[in-house]
Amino acid sequence: MTDATTTDPTRTATTIRRATPADAGDVAAMVREIAAHEDQAAHVHVPDEQWRQLLDRPEVIVLLAEQDGAAVGYVSAVRQLHLWTGGDVLALDDLYVRPGSRDMGVGGQLMAVLAGLAAPEQLLIRWGVEVGNVDAQRFYRRLGATLRPKVLAAWTPGAYAAATPA
Repeated sequence: MTDATTTDPTRTATTIRRATPADAGDVAAMVREIAAHEDQAAHVHVPDEQWRQLLDRPEVIVLLAEQDGAAVGYVSAVRQLHLWTGGDVLALDDLYVRPGSRDMGVGGQLMAVLAGLAAPEQLLIRWGVEVGNVDAQRFYRRLGATLRPKVLAAWTPGAYAAATPA
């Protein structure tokens, strides 16, 4: 994958590249930032060392946006099998841009590079967005994404323990 760089001379150049295990600290920090922003910080339990391992897995895609050598955002996705089609999809997990770099096109650039990775195999990219996050919904609609209502469920080990056969 080649790096993508902006060419607008009025903006700080943004470079998008795939994160490597060496980027684990930056990725972990931004994951903690987005979790705190979403009041979900208590649910983040991945230490930097585990991020190094995750970033080395081929199905884990984390694209970093950098300006002047500093990480300013990321998009993360996991390539996974979709049983209805028998093919793979990219399950987008997070799109995050640090506050100082928002409204500068960084999110769109991250999504465009992710789309470029999906395009050769025509992979569907899918993700969820909070019902109340109308700014994100507007952003995704501008990209051409289709939004439809859906309730996401999560079944934690503590919750399903009683249903597990002994």
